[in-house]
Amino acid sequence: MAKQLGTKQLAANRKAFHDYTILEKYEAGIELFGTEVKSVRAGTVNLKDAFCSIKDGELFARGLHISPYEKGNIFNRDPMRPKRLLMHKREINKLYARIKQDGLTLVPLSLYLKDSRVKVEIGLAKGKKLYDKRDAAAEKSSNREISRTMKERSRD
Repeated sequence: MAKQLGTKQLAANRKAFHDYTILEKYEAGIELFGTEVKSVRAGTVNLKDAFCSIKDGELFARGLHISPYEKGNIFNRDPMRPKRLLMHKREINKLYARIKQDGLTLVPLSLYLKDSRVKVEIGLAKGKKLYDKRDAAAEKSSNREISRTMKERSRD
């Protein structure tokens, strides 16, 4: 079978962009079993309530739900089990220091295929306050209104 090249997004965490201000983005591999990979390729992934934690120098994604593969029978794993993320040790240590020092958090932003390998984009994030969320929503609606007006004027 030929190797696929390029990237294909499988799942995105839109809620993360609503709840957090993303400061930096990182790419990490993810340790999955065979039936989980098949399920991910089918697109049955939910990143909505997922977060990352660092324990004993290892990075884990928790709350990342991968539905059991339909034809997987006894080989299916627990859909909510913590999945280990694969990054270099020095990157994990750097992230751990930033999290402890600045009170930030790690959030999975998207899950995608990159050259037939499953990758996770994680973001170093700072939580938004309620007024920040309101400001972002107001700015988004005003930008939408401006673009709508510009489009109408360009037709005339």
